[in-house]
Amino acid sequence: MTGKNITKRHYATFESIRQKDESGNEYWLARELARVLEYSQYRHFMPVLERACEACHNSGQRVEDHMEDILTMVEIGSGAQRSLPDVRLSRYACYLIVQNGDPAKPVIANGQTYFAIQTRRQELADDSKFAQLSEDEKRLAIRNELAVHNKQLAAAAKVAGVKTTLDYAVFQDHGYKGLYGGLGAKDIHAHKGLKKSQKILDHMGSTELAANLFRATQTEEKLRRDSVRGKTQANRTHFDVGRKVRQTIKELGGTMPEKLPAPDSSIQQLESAKKKQLKKKPG
Repeated sequence: MTGKNITKRHYATFESIRQKDESGNEYWLARELARVLEYSQYRHFMPVLERACEACHNSGQRVEDHMEDILTMVEIGSGAQRSLPDVRLSRYACYLIVQNGDPAKPVIANGQTYFAIQTRRQELADDSKFAQLSEDEKRLAIRNELAVHNKQLAAAAKVAGVKTTLDYAVFQDHGYKGLYGGLGAKDIHAHKGLKKSQKILDHMGSTELAANLFRATQTEEKLRRDSVRGKTQANRTHFDVGRKVRQTIKELGGTMPEKLPAPDSSIQQLESAKKKQLKKKPG
């Protein structure tokens, strides 16, 4: 199956059951989602829903903002209906559900990539302020967000057994190699023509930074969710997530990160210029 067909399958599977309320807010119903995720009975789906609820709480999100207990009417034969407990789900909740589902199910394995990408794209689309930013402003915003998530990734890696500075450098290299088709940090550094003291993340455009942000956030979540232990397994996890992000970029017809153009200005130069502008402002 080609990348384009996989993407179409993802869309048909999940977007076909998306609903909107009177205010235009999108949502999914748990019983319908359980059906398309090929759970034979709703009770078999409940443990997945519970794990997703726990993951939502652990991520610092308000569970009630993403999972709302409701009653829905279902047909029981001969045109009769009765109300049954259901859950109204946000896109983020659906994402957590497929992340916590059985990856042996092809529909869930496909959905894990799809919903993660779609969730991030929706977040950016919903943020009108972000959409109005210039390329340099987007770079600064994503780079700052990436700095925060890299700290969280380091903490998750430490729990997994990545203890020393050298351990973490090797761990990070595995993530880059997965995302950049085998290129490690030194290779990327050389590819960009940077000096030894310059950081590769500070010489990326917004699209490349976003790919690395996605790599970092998904690796952190997977390390914690799967209770990964041991340096070797942590490194493999980082590589696999990076490779999966690369695969998704390919499926969506995007440009591979190593082929994206390097910006003229570094993050440090942008920050310096921003500070000068603020000083010039009156008042």
